[in-house]
Amino acid sequence: MARPDRSRRGTLLSRFSHHHVVVFLLTFFSYSLLHASRKTFSNVKVSISKQWTPTAFNKSAELPAELWSSNHLFPDAEGATLFLGTLDTIFLFSYAVGLFISGIVGDRLNLRCVLSFGMCSSALVVFVFGTVTEWLHFYNKWFYCALWVINGLLQSTGWPCVVAVMGNWFGKAGRGVIFGLWSACASVGNILGACLASSVLQYGYEYAFLVTASVQFAGGVVIFFGLLVSPEEIGLPGVEAKDGSLEEDSHQPLITGAGIEDDYEPNYSVQAGGAPAEPHEVKAISFSQACCLPGVIPYSLAYACLKLVNYSFFFWLPFYLSKNFKWKEAEADQLSIWYDVGGIIGGTLQGFISDLLQKRAPVLALSLLLATGALVGYSRSPDSKSINALLMAVTGFFIGGPSNMISSAISADLGRQEQVRGSSEALATVTGIVDGTGSIGAAAGQYLVSLIQDKLGWMWVFYFFILMTSCTIVFILPLVVREVGHLVRRRRAPVLNE
Repeated sequence: MARPDRSRRGTLLSRFSHHHVVVFLLTFFSYSLLHASRKTFSNVKVSISKQWTPTAFNKSAELPAELWSSNHLFPDAEGATLFLGTLDTIFLFSYAVGLFISGIVGDRLNLRCVLSFGMCSSALVVFVFGTVTEWLHFYNKWFYCALWVINGLLQSTGWPCVVAVMGNWFGKAGRGVIFGLWSACASVGNILGACLASSVLQYGYEYAFLVTASVQFAGGVVIFFGLLVSPEEIGLPGVEAKDGSLEEDSHQPLITGAGIEDDYEPNYSVQAGGAPAEPHEVKAISFSQACCLPGVIPYSLAYACLKLVNYSFFFWLPFYLSKNFKWKEAEADQLSIWYDVGGIIGGTLQGFISDLLQKRAPVLALSLLLATGALVGYSRSPDSKSINALLMAVTGFFIGGPSNMISSAISADLGRQEQVRGSSEALATVTGIVDGTGSIGAAAGQYLVSLIQDKLGWMWVFYFFILMTSCTIVFILPLVVREVGHLVRRRRAPVLNE
């Protein structure tokens, strides 16, 4: 099989218009804003814990002692910490359930409307949770839990929709590096949330929620009026037609499975003169059909373990830095940015390498193997901000990078493999399955992290992370073996043909 030459790659790049750039930026920043509001909660956990325990009012005269005694939530910081972990778990479980639903809904309704509704309504819930309750001095565990369940369901509309829109605009060729760079949206959102929270935290944690919720609501309005969900909306050819025109002398599919031929025919016919015929009628794929697609279950289970680790850093890193090293909360928030910086670089570079190899699983496995060593190193970080930041960035590179790849480029590969070509409505459903399964693992992990930390200490939390990272490798191991075998046969083919 001939390889694409540079002129063909140049032709591919020339197909990108200003519409592609606008879609890239709008979807990028829409999910960044969703993540920024989540990051706010993790960045103000220390302040919230103080506010929910008597210590805050033993040193302050803001409220009469009898009024505080009737409203306080927890007698000590340990109880508040466990409840914060419970809230993380509640959010992620509802988020996981919502992902399965949102993927199906996104494939059947307008993606722009679903995404905009999720952003605006979630912003209102965050505003009530963090700002209104504090302004009214209303502290109630059940109310917090109910709001966080609703927030998880609403925020789940984001990822399946933005991945589906990106999959509609950007084809298979170069998807690894494009989606690797684009998937930095979550890390950029974490950085944005950390910066916004730390900038107003001195005025009270409620203002951190106020700022991020306001920005997110404004972003939802922009998405509603500005996002184009597919090229067909403005008369441009879809990505399937582009991919089909490059398929014969391009590379083999990145997702392969038992019983699938490496060379396949696109799901459209060709008219006389070489012009593509009208595509078959597009039908949304069912949930059970999406689960049966090659690679969906292994990557979903692998992502359940990996997202547990990645989101544990996301939710608990500032808290860990404040408690373990006694650093100020604002300093810990700013330092935690380096984990996301490592994830951005890792996702982009690993996506680029996977494009060159034309396989994803081997790149993931190598990165995750190195991640176990990075976790050991970071768990033994000294009380030095510069060394901690360096080790944190390395850890983010080897954990955040693979996490970004699975949730974006690989999900798009799974949703556009040959079994569903002609059905763009598989993208959101498949993405919802992968990310939803991952969120179930992450949800269980957040409570386990708080429990392990409380009973055994932070070092055992890192041992737990190493175990989950190893499980990730185990789940994708059959795919690694298969794809390495394809790479070996490909290298041998030119020798046999000589």
